[in-house]
Amino acid sequence: MSLIKSREEIELIRESALLVSKTLGMLASEIKPGITTLHLDSLAEKFIRDHEAVPGFLGLYDFPNTLCISPNSQVVHGIPNDTILKNGDVISIDCGVLKNGYYGDHAYTFEVGEVDEKIKSLLKSTKESLYKGISQFKTGNRVGDVGYAIQNYNELNGYGVVRELVGHGLGKEMHEKPEMPNYGKRGTGKKFQNGMVVAIEPMINMGTSKINQLDDGWTILTSDNLPSAHFEHNIAIIDGKPNLLSTFDFIYESLGIKSDEEKKFK
Repeated sequence: MSLIKSREEIELIRESALLVSKTLGMLASEIKPGITTLHLDSLAEKFIRDHEAVPGFLGLYDFPNTLCISPNSQVVHGIPNDTILKNGDVISIDCGVLKNGYYGDHAYTFEVGEVDEKIKSLLKSTKESLYKGISQFKTGNRVGDVGYAIQNYNELNGYGVVRELVGHGLGKEMHEKPEMPNYGKRGTGKKFQNGMVVAIEPMINMGTSKINQLDDGWTILTSDNLPSAHFEHNIAIIDGKPNLLSTFDFIYESLGIKSDEEKKFK
């Protein structure tokens, strides 16, 4: 699959990415203590199908659900179930859609009720590092420049950067080249060009960077059982600069949050 997308292809990916954004925005107002993760999954599937698309994760590599929902010490790939959300939980929700032959795929870590300040700081560092990584996704730079920016910021804040799981290219396939690690050495790796589209997704742990996998074959969790955070955007290089195809604005609108964090990437 070509690493370079035409402007027309980028706009089709943007359409899919924005449907993911709208799905996450719809879910934001539903996340509260007492709700099950399976209920959120059902809402997302209906919303996506009502918008003339199909869930991108459902059946992909035999994954059984529409969303990956990963509470607390789960890093990614959690399977929705009858677990009831509690006050103080955090949950990463990763969503994908397939529309008009192209994928959108991104994630946000939500707070459930009142969350401990130490966990809020983890979420803040992870999301801020996402934008630091995006800033490096431009012509002339390389994969290692993005990874270094994410790694350096989080490690300076005392957090563990997951090594085994990475971001990726995006297009007609959910996972395309290049792989986009959240760590790296500046000036190394694939050089970026106009028309490249990727998903950048820091997965950052409060404690150790080490992870384990549950027997379900999917769920990844921290080996020290401390919380993890995960934020993801879809980005294209247009005219040499990073251009966001996804947005957290629908989430912020649902939650009453004001933010200009995405302004320079639009």
